[in-house]
Amino acid sequence: MTANELWNDPLFGVTATVIAYVFALRLHARYRWLHPLFFCSALLAALLLAFGIPYESYRSGADLLVFCLGPATVALGVPMYKHAVRLRKHLRAILTGVTAGSLCGMTSSAFFVWAAGGSRELWLTALPKSTSSPISIEIIRQLGGIPELGAVLTVLTGLIGSMIGPAFLRLVGVRSDVALGVAIGTAAHGIGTARIIRESELQGSAGGLAMGLSGIVTSLMAVPLYVLLQ
Repeated sequence: MTANELWNDPLFGVTATVIAYVFALRLHARYRWLHPLFFCSALLAALLLAFGIPYESYRSGADLLVFCLGPATVALGVPMYKHAVRLRKHLRAILTGVTAGSLCGMTSSAFFVWAAGGSRELWLTALPKSTSSPISIEIIRQLGGIPELGAVLTVLTGLIGSMIGPAFLRLVGVRSDVALGVAIGTAAHGIGTARIIRESELQGSAGGLAMGLSGIVTSLMAVPLYVLLQ
């Protein structure tokens, strides 16, 4: 088998991703500050650049893993169901927190890009970066932003939020599992939720609920903006 045939084999993308992630998890177990997803992404990027592997070749196999994101996201409903009674008791506070957090995330992103001299296209791209990628990309496309750049910003937001979010919240005095989960789910969507569910199932269930609600709230908030831009 030639090198080109190997790169274009769908199993290459899957195998490379799984091996890189397992290696990243082992490093994370030793160096807790090192985020496995961040390191895994950097390792895969270095691999593609070092061997001159086209991204399209890698993606032909990696798309199989992307397909698994749907079932994995739906699986977050299991811990949510287990803690439904406790979450229902805080439903009003959760809705308020998600709405405020989504509004703050959207306005602050747009403001900072605008204040830095960014074009309208750029601040529209940064607007929904705190919600999950499929929703974020579609909102950006409808508003007239740059979907490809928006996908990068959304993933970076999730990675950074999952890396420093929990420690920062505890530093400022947030101790409640529900409050911490809602904050991470609203600000860092699925990547952040996947990070906290490993520490606490209740945090993960609150994060999953907040992530879903944030997608709805952000989409609704984008509607009047879309109308104004027409």
